[in-house]
Amino acid sequence: MSAPEWRKSRRSTNQGGECVEVAALGDAIGVRDSKRPGAGHFVLTPEGFAELLRQIKAAE
Repeated sequence: MSAPEWRKSRRSTNQGGECVEVAALGDAIGVRDSKRPGAGHFVLTPEGFAELLRQIKAAE
């Protein structure tokens, strides 16, 4: 398996705010802190990731 391609949100800026990166990990989604990429990541199912996004959007 090749190294995951991590990507940051389009809404992210370089102003030092809270940013996360996501990557496709086969049949799962990885999420990590963009300021500390070496600190590890957590893994969600696609359904779990969709639910996370739904909850974040509901809180906006």
